[in-house]
Amino acid sequence: MTDRQQYTAGPAYGAQVNKDGEDKSKWTLVLVRQLRHSPDKVWQALTDPAHLREWAPFVTDASLATVGTVNLTWVSAPTPLETKVTRAEPPTLLEYGDLRWQLEALAGGTRLTLWHKIDRRFISWGAAGWHIAFDVLDRLLNGTPIGRIAGADAMKFDAWQRLTAEYAKKFGVESPKWSPGPAQNS
Repeated sequence: MTDRQQYTAGPAYGAQVNKDGEDKSKWTLVLVRQLRHSPDKVWQALTDPAHLREWAPFVTDASLATVGTVNLTWVSAPTPLETKVTRAEPPTLLEYGDLRWQLEALAGGTRLTLWHKIDRRFISWGAAGWHIAFDVLDRLLNGTPIGRIAGADAMKFDAWQRLTAEYAKKFGVESPKWSPGPAQNS
């Protein structure tokens, strides 16, 4: 059995929703995860295209480590989006598109906080997707990569349905319905 087959997502945690903002169709998902790695190592995983391909739900054609324009392609959307990196302050702050990342050094690691503006109808899907992506990131940083699990691939995991329901309950929303076909694992 491979490490990927052994992967099981833990319970929903470390997420909240900010419903304020000018655009009422989008809410801001705020996720916090503590990683046992230095901010420099986490920063590299957040900005380097080779690392992003291993864990993130998108790929880029250039580094996200400097202000400028990159083409970002989400796993579920094959068309690249021209995306502007508006802030890149290594290794503490990164902003591009609808995402903002903050890295805070902690004893023995990094507190990683993500703010992601998402269509409110899919906020629980976003939370479940990022939950799985952060688990994959953690394994990559630990030297035991299992490969990206994103988009329709993530939705096929039994854990996806459970996480989506847990986050929907936590946020007080209904989860959108989607039938992924046969489950791959729990």
